[in-house]
Amino acid sequence: MSLFGTNTGFGSGGTGVFGNTTTDSHNPMKDVEVTSPPDDSISCLAFSPPTMPGNFLIGGSWANDVRCWEVQDNGQTVPKAQQMHTGPVLDVCWSDDGSKVFTASCDKTAKMWDLNSNQTIQIAQHEGPIRTIHWIKAPNYSCVMTGSWDKTLKFWDTRSPNPMMSLQMPERCYCADVVYPMAVVATAERGLIVYQLENQPSEFRRIESPLKHQHRCVAIFKDKQSKPTGFALGSIEGRVAIHYINPPNPAKDNFTFKCHRSNGTNTATPQDIYAVNAISFHPVHGTLATVGSDGRFSFWDKDARTKLKTSEQLDQPITACCFNNNGNIFAYASSYDWSKGHEYYNPQKKNYIFLRNAAEELKPRNKKW
Repeated sequence: MSLFGTNTGFGSGGTGVFGNTTTDSHNPMKDVEVTSPPDDSISCLAFSPPTMPGNFLIGGSWANDVRCWEVQDNGQTVPKAQQMHTGPVLDVCWSDDGSKVFTASCDKTAKMWDLNSNQTIQIAQHEGPIRTIHWIKAPNYSCVMTGSWDKTLKFWDTRSPNPMMSLQMPERCYCADVVYPMAVVATAERGLIVYQLENQPSEFRRIESPLKHQHRCVAIFKDKQSKPTGFALGSIEGRVAIHYINPPNPAKDNFTFKCHRSNGTNTATPQDIYAVNAISFHPVHGTLATVGSDGRFSFWDKDARTKLKTSEQLDQPITACCFNNNGNIFAYASSYDWSKGHEYYNPQKKNYIFLRNAAEELKPRNKKW
């Protein structure tokens, strides 16, 4: 508990007068801790879809496991089940009806976890680690899309050992997102490919990257009619690009902004620049959250081009984040991301998943006319 309670002038503006001595640095925002977090770095988080009653959270980790928690209305978390891969789990997603969870691993396989029976079966195979996994629900087909370091994007109907389709990419898949009828994949060497998913998946457009450094995370955003209209792309150089697919005025509508950097606008001292590890859009307001290797999360309004909030600094990086389906809960994971190499790895340090009430803080700013 903070010495001064929560609302002192000291604690509110970044680092207080007394540094971090008065706050608990592993949870400076005093958010709800998820019980029984994974035993190694947390790579991915995903909340259950709106078709399911209640809120269930899935988390994958470098301890080769995938865990499921029930998040109760009072904020309490109840561990429900867990499953294993034989290598680190890099991504997870839900089926649209909430009955299945799909998991992607460095063991080069993806699995389908039936939550009712608590059984898993392998549904995908690649030549290299599988970095991304997404469920696609189209009017005429459903499938799982996997992106791998073997430079292929594959589509699986979950019942056959062979993919329905395999698309070659120029480079290794680093991150991806799907909002039907659009998919976007960011690869090594700053590659960026948009796919259209209607009737059957096909490459729509290759885009020259708006960022100059390695791609780390990507998230699709929607327009007022809930149609996917563009994406936010994060890099390891503390920067996010907002990119529309067909903007009326590309030079004006597309932009980049800096984030997850130390000492803000002070140009006298060198700036520490951190990776943007994950981006998540609020399902109601369309505002977004970014999390970084600097151990902070920030909330942004891309339309007003303003920052809504930045958290206090946690004592380790934030590696993953997501919103629940109605946008009331923001989940974020605190664990080492190896951004400073093995000498900064401390096996004694615990990993955490935190839950924050996100209903108010992500409301958009009034537009500046």
